[in-house]
Amino acid sequence: MDQQIKETISNEIKGNDVCLFMKGSPDAPQCGFSLAVANILKVLEVNFKSVDVLQNQEIRQGIKDYSDWPTIPQLYIKNEFIGGCDIIKEMFENGELKKVLKDKNIPHKS
Repeated sequence: MDQQIKETISNEIKGNDVCLFMKGSPDAPQCGFSLAVANILKVLEVNFKSVDVLQNQEIRQGIKDYSDWPTIPQLYIKNEFIGGCDIIKEMFENGELKKVLKDKNIPHKS
């Protein structure tokens, strides 16, 4: 991966407590999986930064290399890779996502 792309990705993750790499934007998602994760964050009223990987092919591939995770979306909370759509949905359903947000002092709807 290009060093500049790696730094761009790293800066997004480090510069935002909650960062979602997704296809499209929260208001106009370009895939159902990205829509699902963005909607979970909206339901929890989490303030998050989204990065549209469709805007830059190098970031789209770079985030997969960065996390060693093959799919998008990817959710990061306080510099930690949390997971993709299936993991986030499961964590939301079993209450684990709220626990992670609480443990990392991220404001959210209880």
